[in-house]
Amino acid sequence: MDPDPVRQDAVTWRNRALTLFDRVSMPVAVCDVYGAVLLANPAMAAECGTTPGRLRGRDVLELFRPQEATQVERIAEALRLRHRSRYQVSVCWRAPDGAERYGELTADPVSDSAEDTPALLVMLRVLGERDPAPDEAEPVRVTPVEGRILALLAGGATTARAARETGLTVDGVTYHLRRLSARWGAANRTELVARAYALGVLAAGVWPPAPS
Repeated sequence: MDPDPVRQDAVTWRNRALTLFDRVSMPVAVCDVYGAVLLANPAMAAECGTTPGRLRGRDVLELFRPQEATQVERIAEALRLRHRSRYQVSVCWRAPDGAERYGELTADPVSDSAEDTPALLVMLRVLGERDPAPDEAEPVRVTPVEGRILALLAGGATTARAARETGLTVDGVTYHLRRLSARWGAANRTELVARAYALGVLAAGVWPPAPS
């Protein structure tokens, strides 16, 4: 029996699209709605000094640091509401040669239908770079919302209470905690709070806990 011609055409076009994806000189990735990389082309991997396979599962906003926290918050809220617009985030990152680069991430929600949870087609535009000073140390950066969540956790708050206090959903608080845990390699929330104190993100000797 001959194979389904529609299915065969779909496979053919998928293979062509993947070939084009790999050959595009612009850094491009496909991420899930939470920002985890599903697929990256060689140009995107080169910006991170690795291979496409090793980027799978990484958080794109950990690889490329947002310059304005409010941009990320607005995009997260828009995606929760299933808005389908093009989103842009100003970012910076450390290039494999040690230079500090800056540019713009553009994310387009894509899916087969309006009802499906979209994936994000992410493109990186490099705008420039600056050479790091010899003794320059990477500062520890958290957004005001992340600092507030960490302070609430340090004071014994549950995820639900942290959501009420910050005006986020429970999923929103969990998203921030997942990002912070991945960034600092924390295995659980106790370790996450301990690292926040060790890194100076939370003020020492203060009760109730507060961001420094």
